[in-house]
Amino acid sequence: MCLAGASAAQVVSGDGGALSVVPRQTVAAFDALFDGPRDGQRAVHTKGLLLEARFVATSEAAGLSRAIHLSGSEVSALVRLSNFAGLPDLADGAAAASPRGMSIKFLLPDGGSTDIVAHSYNGFPAATPEGFLGFLRALAAPEPHVLAEFLAAHPAARRFVDTPKPAPESYATETFHGVNAFVFTNDKGKARHVRYRIEPVAGSAHLSAEAAARRGPDYLTRELADRLRIARVAFRLMAQIAGPDDDVVDGSVAWPDDRRMVELGTLTLTGIADDQAAQGSLLFTPLNLVDGISPSRDPLLIARNRAYRISYDRRTGRAIDEGSRHVRPTN
Repeated sequence: MCLAGASAAQVVSGDGGALSVVPRQTVAAFDALFDGPRDGQRAVHTKGLLLEARFVATSEAAGLSRAIHLSGSEVSALVRLSNFAGLPDLADGAAAASPRGMSIKFLLPDGGSTDIVAHSYNGFPAATPEGFLGFLRALAAPEPHVLAEFLAAHPAARRFVDTPKPAPESYATETFHGVNAFVFTNDKGKARHVRYRIEPVAGSAHLSAEAAARRGPDYLTRELADRLRIARVAFRLMAQIAGPDDDVVDGSVAWPDDRRMVELGTLTLTGIADDQAAQGSLLFTPLNLVDGISPSRDPLLIARNRAYRISYDRRTGRAIDEGSRHVRPTN
């Protein structure tokens, strides 16, 4: 698959709503935390690797959603794997490189696209855009007591900070979570709230801090390149279905592991993209959706969407017009 085959809508699709204050302040808070902005670079998850992929849905997927890429036909995809921090030269084994990110852009037969944005921590450090902004500002504060006081008053942020986030042995051995809920609707009109989970077929494997420090600064890229020369790398795309009492608007609260999981399909990485510079022109957003998938009322969905657009506008020097869409949340 050639990157040049991606249409403008696939490259720049996003939310068409007006940009609000909190997302702009969130991008500025990332800049303060990581000494940005940097010309042509993302504000966060700056260091990344672009891959070509294919996706084939299971027969069970269509029972959950009528989305076109879940119909069972093979679709091409672009996948970006990344470190968390807004530091382009950060060593892959550094603590600030976690949680890792996985963004998927499914390239649809009609010329459109749809995205998944996930990371390797099962949850989010805040339930609201304002809470997340407060967390970032506390992290960047020079006085240590500011962060300590914030964490004492915000259990979700404390849980995020305290949960171990070891470096993966490989990008192929990391599990990724879509922390915001979406509404899947099938062709019979039945709707369910779900969250994505992306599980490595090779199994989960991580390194100790000492072992990660001994690896080279770009070990994840090199290891994945070596692995792909031998065989393709696969992930299972799963949908975790909410129970009747699960919170579908608070991404900081993980759903219990005993909730029903449905395998939506297999995402297979087929190779590293030839044009790594194309990462800058790609926008992955959680609200680039298709019929059969709609957003929940989680307020972070729109805020994240707009923050990603701000970062995109800044690094490319152009606003998004093509392929934009406004998606209304669903109960």
